[in-house]
Amino acid sequence: MNNEIEQNNSKKSNKADEHLRQQMEEDERRRKEHAQKLAELSQKAYQLLKEDYVKEAEALFEEMLALEPHNNYALVGLGDSARKRKAFNDAIKYYQRCLEHYPNNNYALFGLADCYKSLRHYHKAIGVWERYLEHDDRNVTVLTRVADAYRKVRDLPRSRELYLKVLQLEPDNAYALIGLGHLHYDFKDFESAKAYWGRIHELHGDKVDIRVLTSLGNCHRKLKTYEDGLHYFEEALKREPYNFYALFGVADCYRGLNRQSDSLLYWNRILERDPENKVILTRAGDTYRNMHEYERATTYYNKALNIEFDVYAVVGLALINKAKGNYREAIESLEGLLKSDPKNHRLYTEIADCYLKLGEPHQALRILSRFQKLGIRNRHVHDMYERIRGHSGY
Repeated sequence: MNNEIEQNNSKKSNKADEHLRQQMEEDERRRKEHAQKLAELSQKAYQLLKEDYVKEAEALFEEMLALEPHNNYALVGLGDSARKRKAFNDAIKYYQRCLEHYPNNNYALFGLADCYKSLRHYHKAIGVWERYLEHDDRNVTVLTRVADAYRKVRDLPRSRELYLKVLQLEPDNAYALIGLGHLHYDFKDFESAKAYWGRIHELHGDKVDIRVLTSLGNCHRKLKTYEDGLHYFEEALKREPYNFYALFGVADCYRGLNRQSDSLLYWNRILERDPENKVILTRAGDTYRNMHEYERATTYYNKALNIEFDVYAVVGLALINKAKGNYREAIESLEGLLKSDPKNHRLYTEIADCYLKLGEPHQALRILSRFQKLGIRNRHVHDMYERIRGHSGY
């Protein structure tokens, strides 16, 4: 009897074990099918996204979320899709959802930081990228982006440190060299900027990005080595004859070399394409004024003012009056500008010079003294004040 009971119990146990084994096998099969389905959807979705079929990719990522609500591939994919559409705030929500469940997901961290950078929330971007670097501090792509962000918030030492780290990991990395060029240019260290951009030019030769050429030209323009600057701007113009920055650079270099008629050719070439550019209209007006072609200069200044009020156009018209001996009219115009631009030292020195031409040195001293009372130190104003005081005996 006991044997029979034991045999029955053993049969029941074996059946239970078999049922459990079958159930486990079924669960494993379903799990594999589920994982396979997600993997297939993920692979297809990312391929669609790579080929710019964004809506189709998003539909598949949503299907993945229906199968697994916190799937990290789907959440990052939806973030990447939204980022590709430039819907950065939507992308941020998906990346943050992913990071709630997978705090160290590098793709979500990268995407989130890139969204903040695109929205110009540079401090937030830096915070996220620094989190990324805790797990991978040798990723040159991330290092250059963090360095770029530090440059945007004007943290020179940290930005430079990260760019140089990139160059340690990958000598002659183009992004780091370009970034270091911009960094030093922003801080007016034009010689260093020129060296970094010059290295890019050496590496890429005739195929160098045209922006490197115009940047090198701008360094020479700032350093007043105008002849050298012309070389880079003209090289850029051979490739893009109407590139605005190259045309501007050539015109400004000729202006610096006092080759006014050559400068005018390039100001007018810009105006052929952009006749409503008030900055260029004013520059062309200045050039005609320096060439003593006052009627033409007046026409250009008035064109600029018809577009929008422009301080430099008004100054130009005042200087034409001054050149013609209409000192009172010039003073009136320049005095009017002081209301909106009270710290512009040039206005004070031009007014003072008009008073000197009128034989009124005491009025010249008065206007210069008015500037000095603002507490701004300016060598031109100081020297003019001392010279007038010395000559007039005040």
